[in-house]
Amino acid sequence: MPDKTMPGPVQDSACVREAVCIHTKKIYDSCKDKDCIEDLRFYPTQSAQSVIERAVSIRAGKAELLYVYIDVEPVGFNRGFFTVDVRYYYKVTAEAFVGAARPVEICGLCVFDKRVILFGSEGAAKIFSSQTSLDGLDEQLLRQSNLPTAVVEVVDPIVLNMKLVDVCECHPCDCQLSDIPPCICNCFGCELCCGSESKRIYVTLGQFSIIRLERDTQLLIPVYDYCLPEKECACGGCSGDEDPCEIFRHVKFPVNEFFPPSNPLPGGECHHPGKGCCS
Repeated sequence: MPDKTMPGPVQDSACVREAVCIHTKKIYDSCKDKDCIEDLRFYPTQSAQSVIERAVSIRAGKAELLYVYIDVEPVGFNRGFFTVDVRYYYKVTAEAFVGAARPVEICGLCVFDKRVILFGSEGAAKIFSSQTSLDGLDEQLLRQSNLPTAVVEVVDPIVLNMKLVDVCECHPCDCQLSDIPPCICNCFGCELCCGSESKRIYVTLGQFSIIRLERDTQLLIPVYDYCLPEKECACGGCSGDEDPCEIFRHVKFPVNEFFPPSNPLPGGECHHPGKGCCS
């Protein structure tokens, strides 16, 4: 059995110079999911609700993920495992048809809750750090517990279906709009409607996500060399004497802007450019 590797220089033919200890986050468990979220309640803005009341049909638009709230709690009957509760907040847009007029764009909020159980190992140590924390004791970073950190990676969902229904006994009041973070409300510019409406919209979304649990840990890794950048820093615009035409000559011709690719992306994947919260 080979001897245990210790920090320090390493004699190896693979150009490893030494072994060093680093402090990083180790992934203990992760999962990926493909959720088809059916009949999510659509909470429109007040102006959008007035349009929905007069609408005869609805056409699906797009959905944008605004924010993800994550909560981690230990599983009492299985040590080392944790529940990860995730709440997704979506900004959904659609087009409502009112009579023979042109469709009117409306927007609103959809909320989706998800829970997974992952292994996050155990740890009972309290972690203190000299990193500044203005609201902590002695203005240092203080952690009272050693829970793992949950990370959710997610892309904007795909709108699979959208339907306009009349409120009746088959669709009882399911108004659960509460505790919406202020940053979410600010993305709509006005109050959201949740009251005695006669028509509602329900949305079906397709969501891809990856959820993982991480912990701070110390790892022993091989070091090949220092990571030095090979590219020199360009000083474009430093003096202001550059010839703009000469700079323009180095710009590549945007062929794709004039001739869009005729073939889909590899694997049939759709590309959604990232957008900000309130765009």
